[in-house]
Amino acid sequence: MNELTDLERVYRYHDATKHHFDRFARSLGYLDWASQPRPFRSFDSAPVLNLFPSPDASGPGVALVRAAYDSLFAAAPLPALPITAASIGYFLRHSLGLSAWKVLRDARWSLRVNPSSGNLHPTEAYVITGAVGDGRTASFAGVWHYAVDRHALEQRCAFAPDRWRRGDGDPSDAFLMGLTSIHWRESWKYGERAFRYCQHDVGHAVGALALSAALCGWRLAILPSWPQRAVASLIGIDRDADYVEAEREEPACLLVVGRRLPLGFATVDRALLEAVHDGQWFGRASQLSEDHVRWSLIDDVARATEDRGRERWPAPASNGQSRFNGEPDIRDIDAASLTIQRRSAVAFDGSSFTDRETFLRMLGRTIPDAGPPWSSLWWSPCIHLVLFVHRVEGVAPGLYLLARATEALPRIRAACRNEFAWSKVSEQASLWLLREGDCRSLARRLSCDQDIAADGFFSLAMIADFSSSLDELGPAFYRHLFWETGIVGQVLYLEAEAAGARATGIGCFYDDPVHRLLGIEDHAFQSLYHFTVGIPVEDARLTTEPGYSWEGSP
Repeated sequence: MNELTDLERVYRYHDATKHHFDRFARSLGYLDWASQPRPFRSFDSAPVLNLFPSPDASGPGVALVRAAYDSLFAAAPLPALPITAASIGYFLRHSLGLSAWKVLRDARWSLRVNPSSGNLHPTEAYVITGAVGDGRTASFAGVWHYAVDRHALEQRCAFAPDRWRRGDGDPSDAFLMGLTSIHWRESWKYGERAFRYCQHDVGHAVGALALSAALCGWRLAILPSWPQRAVASLIGIDRDADYVEAEREEPACLLVVGRRLPLGFATVDRALLEAVHDGQWFGRASQLSEDHVRWSLIDDVARATEDRGRERWPAPASNGQSRFNGEPDIRDIDAASLTIQRRSAVAFDGSSFTDRETFLRMLGRTIPDAGPPWSSLWWSPCIHLVLFVHRVEGVAPGLYLLARATEALPRIRAACRNEFAWSKVSEQASLWLLREGDCRSLARRLSCDQDIAADGFFSLAMIADFSSSLDELGPAFYRHLFWETGIVGQVLYLEAEAAGARATGIGCFYDDPVHRLLGIEDHAFQSLYHFTVGIPVEDARLTTEPGYSWEGSP
């Protein structure tokens, strides 16, 4: 019997982890609370650099940064902060930090700036930097793990400052970030489907980091040339001795963050890898659970989608469309405050409306352009939106489609039902009415019978240009498709907050019934993520505390 190819393994995993009306993807079927993963990873005995308080944390350019939320998306960057420990702390605070704590009687749990499936947070972050001073100690080049619970950096590796360099500028102009996933965090609850959710969360993290970088006047980009194994070596997650009992981390991607373009590190920096190899390492990873369930299908798809790096990659194509109704005015909304106030709604009121202008503005923000977060990606848009419009004044209830890349529209139309109307809604962008009518029950049913998909202004399914992108860019691109959905979701989360509403990502939906609704009969397009926006119903029983003790009330 012939061995399956990596691409065949991707299709096998994807189809095996679909939810159906008569059965869900494989999981335990219950929550084993005794093995619930601890919410934060730490590295025991590693030196710690607290990111707050810091002598310059309240100085010009850090705590006093004020930028309008809409300005984060502009192609021209804001004035750049110098790269210091304080500014890196500010950057992490507004992307991956704690946003609040919730308290209900004896229970207390944290929320973060970046969302996560089930609030489980499988994504870990590492900073790799040259000699960056913090105003208190002589800092040196190193690899650092971001300890979210303490808003601190744990030093994993120290190497000689002269080993850090860039070929195209001052080494203080940029730093690197590595993102990883701990699959067990999600599979504890979701079983085999968890690999999908881990990739969603990587995308949300990239989106949050890109917009926080914009707040600091920096730019951020994914580095496609770096193989996953090189990323693992750079941040030390391949060091067996440091993970004797701890759950292993799966490398996701390497990001470069910088003050001016070009950002550098476009090719693998062998000298930096050697410097890290020769450096002094600290700490051992903490164990999150004593007992585990292994899902071999996740291990299999992780290997099948391993990114071996890309020597060449296509330049992102122009999407051929502009913002709806032109570029809207910049609103007086503080960007830093907005990112921290983001929450995932648990229920909507089922009666409130939004207006056409706000609706189109939210959708327009998801259309890629030259500004963040879309400038972080090296590929052309592969994700399109099927919308269930419920309560939008000036927009008829019904089923709609937004093609985020106009060149994909002919193939989308060819894959869909012939009887769809395809009435264009806007001259500026590729938004089409497919079928008019009340689709609340349909949206609820397709999203695992969850009321929240029917009770908002609108909900949507993110449809991936699936088989053609995997054929062109390889099985590793399976991860990237989910990353793109996470970035789209992150933008919608913030747009909802800016409009005085709230949003929620929906990972539970019935996959093939969504495809049958559209008339899709093969893998040409696949639904990867659902989302919903509306006015939240707050739980009055909950008390909210600030994310960190040194902050005021949220």
